[in-house]
Amino acid sequence: MKIFTLSRIITWAVNSLAVLVAANVVPGISYENNYITLILAALALGILNTLLKPVLIVLAFPLLMVTAGLFYFFINALLLLLVAFLVPSFHVDGFAAALFGGLIISFVSTFTNFIIGKKRLILRASQSAQSSPKQTLNNSDDDDNPVIDV
Repeated sequence: MKIFTLSRIITWAVNSLAVLVAANVVPGISYENNYITLILAALALGILNTLLKPVLIVLAFPLLMVTAGLFYFFINALLLLLVAFLVPSFHVDGFAAALFGGLIISFVSTFTNFIIGKKRLILRASQSAQSSPKQTLNNSDDDDNPVIDV
């Protein structure tokens, strides 16, 4: 099992940048004057996003459906508060700061991943009974991105 792949290192660097931007933009998020704290906070956020976030999403699925996905931002805020609890020199001053910080981190991560060209999975649903999934995959116009046809 490869722990440090290039993709994970890039993701960690993007998360570190996103946490840095959030700490400098959101008044309620602060860190001690060393970048080690930001790297540890990004590492903790990455681990929590990998291990805990999928569980929270499954548990909150009814709320996600009712709020059209907006509850996803509350999950991000809870994880950011948990990072502040786990990393002693990283501080979040309340839920509002965590919510805004989560929005900033999501935006910066998405924008940075778009700029560096990170691959994404595309899910398509169609009602066409005439074409098989094999034909649809061969006629893909999505530039080498994996496609799942439903």
